Amino acid sequence: MTHEKTDDTLAVLTGMYAAEAEYLAAGGPGEASFDLLAPFFAPDVVLHQAAGLPYGGVWRGHAGLERFFLAMSRTWETFEMTEQQFLATGSTAVVLTHIRARPRPGGRELAFPLLQTITVAAGRIAEVRPFYWDTAAIAEACASAGAGLGGGGRAAESGSGGGSDAGVAE
Repeated sequence: MTHEKTDDTLAVLTGMYAAEAEYLAAGGPGEASFDLLAPFFAPDVVLHQAAGLPYGGVWRGHAGLERFFLAMSRTWETFEMTEQQFLATGSTAVVLTHIRARPRPGGRELAFPLLQTITVAAGRIAEVRPFYWDTAAIAEACASAGAGLGGGGRAAESGSGGGSDAGVAE
């Protein structure tokens, strides 16, 4: 997949999510090349993940995103984005994503909303701030399954997030 640089925030996001799907279909972290995703992210991109999650913290640059994707793949057996809604005004976007996920190894399936604020600058994603509905429930489900334990890939700085209602998928 090639990425033609654009300042259209919505086009950048839809392109990135398509590239992410291609990246994951090709095997994801450790298997597929991050080059599929790199054109959509600024070289100095910053991703803030909630500190209470197994992959919590601040992830910086392309190398940080590669480590983040690896940490996510170590945490989640499945992580499916079932529905997305986008609101983009100028360089700022809000993305509401409904997630169905199962932590490794064989934990209970969760269904929860994820809201992200995303800043696009010069046609690339410069900053991402995800807000999970209930980080405590997600962290508990991951800990119960033994997912993401041992700190492998954990970022050095803390992120933020929170809420109150991650549910077991029906």
